[in-house]
Amino acid sequence: MSEAILSASGVVKRYGKFTALAGVDLRIAPRTVHSVIGPNGAGKTTLFHVLTGTVPISAGKIVFDGHDVTREPDHKRVRRGIARSFQVTSLFQNLSVRENLRLAAQGVDARRALNAWTPPRGALAHEETVADVLGRLSLQRYADVAAGALSHGQQRRLEVGMALAARPLAIFLDEPTSGMGIDDLEDMKELIRGLRTDYTVVLIEHNMNIVMDISDTITVMQQGRVLVEGIPDEIRGDERVRTAYLGNMITGGRA
Repeated sequence: MSEAILSASGVVKRYGKFTALAGVDLRIAPRTVHSVIGPNGAGKTTLFHVLTGTVPISAGKIVFDGHDVTREPDHKRVRRGIARSFQVTSLFQNLSVRENLRLAAQGVDARRALNAWTPPRGALAHEETVADVLGRLSLQRYADVAAGALSHGQQRRLEVGMALAARPLAIFLDEPTSGMGIDDLEDMKELIRGLRTDYTVVLIEHNMNIVMDISDTITVMQQGRVLVEGIPDEIRGDERVRTAYLGNMITGGRA
């Protein structure tokens, strides 16, 4: 196995007396799509929060790209190369697609993130980054359209693009296909599949067709622990997974 770009060892997260994560071990190989699945309450989103630094862990160790980031806050992890999207779309609705991407690129640099006084020219325009992301998203024709005027599927793609504009090493996507129609689903699937050429993708997703089709590795969680991990064929055929989570939905639909 390739040297992991991210590893978590014995990760515990407690909220008072409630234990959301109970000793999770995870190794994510570079330039792969690694999906985390399981029913509601399994601890998937909490795991995303602690890996990206949104909330602190109670115990354990997290290493990213050779650095111990266990106690680092999220903004420092962003500078190390971790970017994420959220389950609920979060965009600057009144700003153009281009400006959303530019602000995401600018936000990586703490000294420039809140620079509202200097016009976005020269280095602050991030023209090369924005153009590259627009092309990857197939949103060039919408570059000057307000984000709020995009379709739901286009908005979800733009949110992935904002993560890409941060020039990360790893991208965490929390249910990127939520609420999408069938045509948008195919576009998003192809976008995520193509990301592994340049990035590591960590994915929470309920659509099993997508998970089984694009994942290199799947981690199945149950009650704050890892139940099983493997390639899609192994997960599809695992009786523990079939019984505990997916039933006959393993071949399609949501779980």
